[in-house]
Amino acid sequence: MAVTKKFLKTKPVCKVTFAIPAAHASTVAVAGDFNNWDTSTSLKKLKNGTFKGTFDIPTESSYEFRYVVDGEWVNEAEADRFKYNAYAATENSVLEL
Repeated sequence: MAVTKKFLKTKPVCKVTFAIPAAHASTVAVAGDFNNWDTSTSLKKLKNGTFKGTFDIPTESSYEFRYVVDGEWVNEAEADRFKYNAYAATENSVLEL
């Protein structure tokens, strides 16, 4: 799993690429504070079995997020940090921008 960040010089936005290997999966989405936990934000499946997507996310903030792999919530192993969420009663991945 991996998250890459490309900060833009002209806008207060970061191009964030989410990538998760899930060759066995049929659908993968990313949901978090940056998209109101919308589980329909799908990632595209590549030929090598990795699901990938790039999104413009505002900078100067941190965002909790998780992947949804065939309906199962999964954390990003290489997240900037993890934060316990009482509503979900679990830890979420955190993206620092």
